[in-house]
Amino acid sequence: MTTTTQAPGSPALSKPQFIALMAMLMAINAISIDIMLPGLQEIGASLGVADENTRQYVITSYLIGMGCAQLFFGPLADRFGRKLPLLGGLAVYALCALAIVFVPSFAGLLALRFMQGIGAAATRVITISIVRDVYGGRMMAEVMSLVMMVFMIVPVIAPSVGQLIMIFAEWHMIFVVICLFAVVVATLVMLRLPETLAVENRRPFTVSSIGSAFRIVLTNRVSLCYSLAASFLFGSLFGFINSAQQILVGVYGLGHWFPLVFAGFASMMAVASFTNSRLVRRYGMRRLSHGALIGFTIGSLVWATASIFGTLPFWLFVVLYAATMFQFGLIGPNFNAMAMEPLGHVAGTASSVLGFTQTIGGASIGALIGQAFDGTVTPLAVGFLTVSIIGLGFVLFAERGKLFSPHNPAV
Repeated sequence: MTTTTQAPGSPALSKPQFIALMAMLMAINAISIDIMLPGLQEIGASLGVADENTRQYVITSYLIGMGCAQLFFGPLADRFGRKLPLLGGLAVYALCALAIVFVPSFAGLLALRFMQGIGAAATRVITISIVRDVYGGRMMAEVMSLVMMVFMIVPVIAPSVGQLIMIFAEWHMIFVVICLFAVVVATLVMLRLPETLAVENRRPFTVSSIGSAFRIVLTNRVSLCYSLAASFLFGSLFGFINSAQQILVGVYGLGHWFPLVFAGFASMMAVASFTNSRLVRRYGMRRLSHGALIGFTIGSLVWATASIFGTLPFWLFVVLYAATMFQFGLIGPNFNAMAMEPLGHVAGTASSVLGFTQTIGGASIGALIGQAFDGTVTPLAVGFLTVSIIGLGFVLFAERGKLFSPHNPAV
């Protein structure tokens, strides 16, 4: 399926419409994190949480719930198809968002955020499975880049929307907004999205079948290593998200300018994703992502070294962070596509393992980086350098020490 998708009784879904719907599904998670960044202080104050680092658990609890549940949604989607589990996950997500409006305690909020993450796991796993059902090879990398480009627009808008909500209403309204967004997306999925997994390709939902699928995924060296490399690199992104308000507001005193600067960083990643979509079919996933990973490592080294000598001027922090995250925009879509490429016959389970390692691993690493915040940008810079070196090690192992060389003309 390369140009349109169509469900019985519905209008044809063009490639741009398909990409837009996949991006909206992926955006569920970005919205769930970024829209509330301006409200973390008010959430903590309202629920009696004084420690700034403790407030970060509003993000971490959601990511842990999402990461754990992905192992469940993958086999479920391989058995029952993509659409039904996806709608079920969206329903859980929306109901939890609505329940948070009435939550009386911080512990209750964290529990509901964990449950909300469980529902959101369906959007993370099944979206990638659907893209893999429809596209493969460099075409999948191109489509994932365009999905990620639209997805990256969300962090540009979401903090500003959150800030606007905080001006005119209390933090509870943030969760009303994300509940309504989930309802809109679920309606579009119900009316327009076709089922992309053919009946004859579905796997039994049995212990032996699920175990066999997980064994296929976990014993594929290339897929597993790229999944682990992506997990560590996503940890750097989560580390910045966790401490973004403390750095941009606390260290650099941006105040109400925080959402605008945050949006600028997200825009850089969106530009990188678009650039990748234009170049990947010509140069291949490995050449682009391996070069970007080396650039990410060098940029992190310069940033970490400079930060040791004192607080960086704001302009230098912006240049170094933006340059590093531009490389990230070239890495993410390609690593995901290369991890999924050999596993199309178990795409749901493969996506669940990929999502679990990236979300749980990335969230845990990001939490460690965020909790190391000491009033400077040094822990963040050192964290970026550490994960880039580890990620490079996994890639070298996956490629048997040889970078930049495509395994076949399709990748």
